[in-house]
Amino acid sequence: MLDYERIDTWQPEKLEKLQHHYHEILKLIGEDPEREGLIETPRRVGKSMQFLTQGYDQHPEEILKSAMFKEDYKEMVIVKNIELYSMCEHHMIPFIGKAHVAYIPNGYITGLSKIARIVEAFARRLQVQERLTTQIKDCIQDTLNPLGVAVVIEAKHLCMAMRGVQKQNSVTTTSDFTGAFRKKETREEFIHLISSNLS
Repeated sequence: MLDYERIDTWQPEKLEKLQHHYHEILKLIGEDPEREGLIETPRRVGKSMQFLTQGYDQHPEEILKSAMFKEDYKEMVIVKNIELYSMCEHHMIPFIGKAHVAYIPNGYITGLSKIARIVEAFARRLQVQERLTTQIKDCIQDTLNPLGVAVVIEAKHLCMAMRGVQKQNSVTTTSDFTGAFRKKETREEFIHLISSNLS
């Protein structure tokens, strides 16, 4: 039998307040927060919300700076299919998808995992996909000062699937580019590479 250690991190003061509010919300929607299945729900949701919005306590620029290395490499670096989970700020319902991020170094590179970490840091906030795309691009451009940055995000918004228009299979794609990626040939190479299966 494998050992399993569950690790939860939350701020107790915030948890107490969130727990109180979710207890009241359960009553407002017509539920009984004292029934067996719901007794612990306000506490669980309070913890969950702190996890889902932990990006407010993270600093993406510092994440990149923690692994910056001088390197004379001036070709495209792509990290694609980065899973992302975020919360629509309009309805506080999740949107899920993947990000494709590229940059062309200009004297400095960063650790590849740091690209995924900054996607996560910005995604774990209340968001709109358009702003999320631009925030990732701006963070890399401003911190690494590369020759160009490209970001494409594809996501399914549950606010469209579960409520409102209720379209189950729609996917939203956003993109943003700087520098060399504004040139048609560079941008087309990037799009081709993120669309290809090279394995």
